[in-house]
Amino acid sequence: MSDQLCLSNQFLIAMPSLNDPNFSRSVTYICQHNDDGAMGIIINQPLQLTLGEVLSDLDLPTSQEDIRDSVVFLGGPVQCERGFVLHQPVGEWEATLNVSDEIGITASRSILASIANGQGPKNSIVTLGYAGWGAGQLEQEILANSWLSGPADSDIIFHLPVEQRWQAAATLAGVDITRLSGDVGHA
Repeated sequence: MSDQLCLSNQFLIAMPSLNDPNFSRSVTYICQHNDDGAMGIIINQPLQLTLGEVLSDLDLPTSQEDIRDSVVFLGGPVQCERGFVLHQPVGEWEATLNVSDEIGITASRSILASIANGQGPKNSIVTLGYAGWGAGQLEQEILANSWLSGPADSDIIFHLPVEQRWQAAATLAGVDITRLSGDVGHA
C-alpha cells in the first residue's frame, strides 16, 4: 500500500460506541489489507455450533471429543455459508493465505479433513463467514472512531477465553477500553 497504513496481521478492536450488531465488542484479526480493501476474521463471536456438527455435515467424522466439541465462530457477516480456518502454523494446505510467517487462513476441505483425523495445525479456529471492507472503507471507519487497531497476538487468538479477547486486545494496544468515551471528536 502506497501511503496508507497496512493493517494486515493486526487486531481491529471495536470501540465501545460501535453499535453495529455484527461488530459490537468484536476483535477482528485482519488477514489482508491493501489498496482494494480489507478482509478479516472476527475471533470472539462463538456460534451455537460445534466443529463436530460441521465435520459431520461434510462427511468428515472424528473420534476425538475435543475436536468434536470445539466451538465454531462467526467470522463476519460476509459469505456466512463459507468456512474459514485461521491457524498456526501456516502449514501446507490448499487455498491458504499466509497472513504472517506463523499464521495462515485456509478455506479448503483439506484442512478440515486434517483436523478431523487429528493431523491439523497445532492451533486453529474454524469460522463461518468473514469481515470485509471495500477500498478506503476501513480507513474511513477508523477516522470515524469506530475502530482501534493494534498488534495481534496468537495467544489471544487461540488460547484466551472468548469473553476476555476484546479487553485483552485493547490492553495489548495500550488502551483501557472500558475508560474510552463513545463520543467522536477531532482536535
